[in-house]
Amino acid sequence: MHFVATSFAQRSVLSPLYRRQALEPTDPTNEPAYKAHFKQTRITTSENGEPIWENPINHAVYDLDKITTMQQTHHPITKMHERVAYLAVQTLRTGFDIVSGYRGPGGAMTDKDWVNRCLFLESVAGVPGMVGGMLRHLRSLRKFKRDYGWIHTLLEEAENERMHLLIFMNIKQPGYFFRTLVLGAQGVFFNAFFLTYLVSPKTCHRFVGYLEEEAVKTYTCLLKDIEDGHLDAWKEKKAPLIAQTYYKLPEDAATTAT
Repeated sequence: MHFVATSFAQRSVLSPLYRRQALEPTDPTNEPAYKAHFKQTRITTSENGEPIWENPINHAVYDLDKITTMQQTHHPITKMHERVAYLAVQTLRTGFDIVSGYRGPGGAMTDKDWVNRCLFLESVAGVPGMVGGMLRHLRSLRKFKRDYGWIHTLLEEAENERMHLLIFMNIKQPGYFFRTLVLGAQGVFFNAFFLTYLVSPKTCHRFVGYLEEEAVKTYTCLLKDIEDGHLDAWKEKKAPLIAQTYYKLPEDAATTAT
């Protein structure tokens, strides 16, 4: 009976009221990580008191103080698929570093170098979640079985990476040549990841895990350059409005908080 009443409320004139009640904003930062991940967070971007954009995708918002105390970790390689995934990530990382002229922290990288690197990485990082979510969605339809949250989690991850890209685009708009490179890389990576996921999903998931480890290293190096005074423009720049909303940052938050 409750299911029938709920379904009727969702489809009737009461649906706006039902949606407002269902999307009542909650603060996930005080919950354990496994609970906070699935908490609803209704995020609305406002400018001069007027709402201009609302993020329809739920995502976790974590406490900045807790994040700063976290240590970098590495998943140990104990199985063959983990070794394959790790070697693939290291090969791609080395090749990308050579092609892009990455020189690491210490002042050799300009703000333009860093933002180009971040833009390219985030344009690729949003692919795995979408591919995995799409394939698991089709699998659920094909086998007439539930997926128990995997589809939503993977699509949420893809959206999270896309939001990172949009934040960096507030710092710099890429040119036509850069967009062409992204188009080519996305086409190759999407199809390669798609075919690999069909053969070995666990290898792909471990690949993403090691890829995120490299992303943590990259952003740690970027923060070090900012803190050491090599990127003064970034240190003084305010976080874009979309970043303030997405991460629930104060209005005076710096770019480093994102």
